[in-house]
Amino acid sequence: MGTLDLEKLFAARLLAVRARPYLATALFALRTVESRLVPTMAVDRNWRCYVSPAFVDRTPVEELAGVWVHEVSHLLRDHHGRSDRVALERGLTGPGDRLRMNIAADCEINDDVFGDGLVRPEGAVDPGVLGLPEGELMEDYLRQFRLGPYTQNLVWLDCGSGADGMEREWDLGPDGANGLSPQERDAVRFRVAEGIIGRPGNLPKGWRRWAEEAFHPPQPWRELLGAAVRSAASGPGAGEDYTYGRPSRRSAGLPGVVLPSLRRRPPRVSVIIDTSGSVSDAELGSALLEVAAIVRVVGGRRDLVSVLSCDAAAQVVHPLCRAEGIPLVGGGGTDLRTGFAKALRARPRPDVIVILTDGQTPWPDARPPCRTVVGLFPRSRAPGSGGEDDPDYVPDAPPEWARVVVLG
Repeated sequence: MGTLDLEKLFAARLLAVRARPYLATALFALRTVESRLVPTMAVDRNWRCYVSPAFVDRTPVEELAGVWVHEVSHLLRDHHGRSDRVALERGLTGPGDRLRMNIAADCEINDDVFGDGLVRPEGAVDPGVLGLPEGELMEDYLRQFRLGPYTQNLVWLDCGSGADGMEREWDLGPDGANGLSPQERDAVRFRVAEGIIGRPGNLPKGWRRWAEEAFHPPQPWRELLGAAVRSAASGPGAGEDYTYGRPSRRSAGLPGVVLPSLRRRPPRVSVIIDTSGSVSDAELGSALLEVAAIVRVVGGRRDLVSVLSCDAAAQVVHPLCRAEGIPLVGGGGTDLRTGFAKALRARPRPDVIVILTDGQTPWPDARPPCRTVVGLFPRSRAPGSGGEDDPDYVPDAPPEWARVVVLG
């Protein structure tokens, strides 16, 4: 077995940097480790890139450049952390589930990463291979396919623990040599996101979406909002339904009678965004980030989240495809009671209503028949006697039956 051809490998990395200069910081941050255990190239969560010498020997430089970009994309998009969260939320365990996560993560990356100077490597998996639509996230793809005969030719796929979170035998671990610290990893992500945000011209939508979210560091209120939604969704009656698929244990006491059991299902969430004139563009942008956080709370199930923009009148309810596709229409006065009424008329009815508002609105007189969480944009003003247009206006506090989280 020959040694690793570092000259060829690094020439490919330089070609990748020329094709994708906004990823240069991340590409040069990867620490190369020679390994004959990996089938091709693979990464771990500590930003090591394990490379097979045989793979480098047989692969053209132009394709190796594409592999460099592909592998670093797993780390920048936190596929290992996201896979761990999905596995916990959906009860996914074992190598088969992790292989599905790796394939789903590849679909998220490969739908728009190649072209424009970057050659597609042989065997690269994209959504079209599985008959799936482009432009979705790993969590979305994971629900849309299972392992079977049509994925049999993908069993070789292994981008490492940096892609699916499951440690490999070749991993050097958190205490091994040449890994990046958590602070160094965050700094690399921030530098790359900063370069994407400030770069003129057209970039793939997937990278722009990632940069917009990565550029906003984790905020304490986002965790509080997520906890509030989880608490509301797990309350009595929320996300529950009767099923005869698994009879109730009480049926044993009633011979000849089959009683249904309660089945926990993911909660349906309706998000009402205040688009009145008193809410700034920056706050509306923050609201879309909160929508993305809410989707993560329900396990990435975008089909369970709907978004409604509302000022004095409720607008059209939009099923969530991706946050940047939601039109936020409004600009007038505020009366979120119309938003409550429209959300509650939906069928099936939501289990949780989330309101993102500055609070300058009348509230329903009665408690809605579902849990309510209010994300409140802060206002620091002295009391006044005027209405919403008065700069000294201080709105009534949200009602006691709502769980309130101050955003900021």
